[in-house]
Amino acid sequence: MHRIPDVGGEIFFSDSYNGNPLVNAMCVGLIENGKVASASAREAGDLFFLVGADTGREGIHGASGLASKGFEEEAEMRSAVQVGNPFLEKVLIEACMEALELPGVVGLQDCGAAGITSAAIEMAERSGMGLKLFIDRVPRREKGMTPYEVMLSESQERMLIAVTPGGETQVFELFDRWDLDASVIGEFELGNNVKIYDEGEQVCSTPVITLTDSPEYKLASSKPAWLDALQKVNMNAIPMPNMPPIKVMLKMLGSPNIASRFPIYQQYDYHVQTNTVIEPGGDAAVLRLKGSKKGIAISTDCNSRICYLDPSIGASIAVAEACRNISVTGAAPIALTDGLNFGNPETPDVQYQLTESIAGITRAADAFNIPIVSGNASMYNESLGSAIFPTPIIGSLGLLEDAEIHATVGFKSQEDIIVLIGTDSCWDEINDIAGSEYLELIHGKVEGQPRLDLDLEVRAQEVCRKAIKAGLVTSAHDVSDGGIAVAIAECSIIGGIGAVITKALPKRWDAGMFGESQSRILLSLDNKNIDQLESIALSHNVPMTIIGFVKGDSLEFGDSLSIPLTVASEAWQNGFNLATSE
Repeated sequence: MHRIPDVGGEIFFSDSYNGNPLVNAMCVGLIENGKVASASAREAGDLFFLVGADTGREGIHGASGLASKGFEEEAEMRSAVQVGNPFLEKVLIEACMEALELPGVVGLQDCGAAGITSAAIEMAERSGMGLKLFIDRVPRREKGMTPYEVMLSESQERMLIAVTPGGETQVFELFDRWDLDASVIGEFELGNNVKIYDEGEQVCSTPVITLTDSPEYKLASSKPAWLDALQKVNMNAIPMPNMPPIKVMLKMLGSPNIASRFPIYQQYDYHVQTNTVIEPGGDAAVLRLKGSKKGIAISTDCNSRICYLDPSIGASIAVAEACRNISVTGAAPIALTDGLNFGNPETPDVQYQLTESIAGITRAADAFNIPIVSGNASMYNESLGSAIFPTPIIGSLGLLEDAEIHATVGFKSQEDIIVLIGTDSCWDEINDIAGSEYLELIHGKVEGQPRLDLDLEVRAQEVCRKAIKAGLVTSAHDVSDGGIAVAIAECSIIGGIGAVITKALPKRWDAGMFGESQSRILLSLDNKNIDQLESIALSHNVPMTIIGFVKGDSLEFGDSLSIPLTVASEAWQNGFNLATSE
């Protein structure tokens, strides 16, 4: 059995998650063209198999009940937490992959949120048929379970399979060989109803459409007054920090939202299957596709602080940065998935956040001309009446025509020129600290109006990809959390070489260094390639500016700030452990 490499991820800290932490997962698979399995039956009489683990009381009122209520008001509804068995899950997946090769297996459906109830009804709907379920045939690990509990159980490691009559013998033999339980618990039939039987007694009969034709809610679309006030805060009123630039820089590098994630990904095996080209720690992971020159790039992203200040622009920025992370490897973004995490959608504020976030995702995906192929929604994420920041996490997938032609974050060569594309200025302006890590970390404020030029974003990323494909650049890194100063420091720390920034710091050096304007990409390249890069940028109407060069063993910002690389590296490498051990 093949293990799966864990090649990347994203982590973001905010007080809004203190009572309701979020965990989202993105999994990317590879399938032969023409071998996509359906999640439906073919005709009446097809058998309905349940395979895998026995059913217990885990997860009852999980996604189906508790997730739609506040933790405090419905504490009595809490059920046993599902405890996953990764080995059993892997065995089940391998067995199901083999089962799909059997002529009698026509459909496959995972059994997740709301258990058999959701999975069975979804299969019946896709099949355009009714379904008879014999709930007493479901193998159980606990005594005295009611039909209600069996139908809503979210026990893990279970799959539903549609099998043509006559194919059941091969299915039983296959799962027996894998030492997995398999039971026929139902049958598809002509009609539109799902009928549930227990010990010969019909306990339910209802039209499938009643359970699948979800209501359409009219969501609030008016911006809350408190949000309007936050967006209108004058950034010029933010005072200069009461510490010198070097202290602010080290504090930023040590922030848990910026510091190295090595303490996390060192625990993972990210080289298993031997396909990993770019390891965790960069902007995106790259894996080769064996049997071809091609590779894929994978990234996830979301800055919920920005989404809190402007759900629409924040969601667009999440898409833009997820794609930017892909583009700086040299890959072209080809698909997106989303994980929508919000508070109680029955409240006007969350309704506005949800509506605007979806609009922002749509607008950005249209700008990049790439599809959103899947997604997930998690609502009611709040505790003690306080909702999480709106968190529309974006997963992105990119394609490299040649996995060997790619770029990584770290500076490579002394005397390389450092170029910033997407802007004609090295330093940000005061308004660019809106919603920034700097503003919250140093001043304790989350306010201001985020900005994004999607047209510029798309063009800047195209310039980056073309420059990498042409072999012009030796490193590429997106400028995001922490601004240009943090991006430069990360390139130097990862590459083990210093940087000299020749542009003098502006009067508002804090905004210049740590502002978080979008659509900026940091490149390093040999001086002989500058003219070609400039030509590509000019042809796409993308501004660029030479801001310095790679040199030495320190970070030099103009004439007023110098940080030994060892000192900066220590702050960045140790920041996560120090912050999370407090």
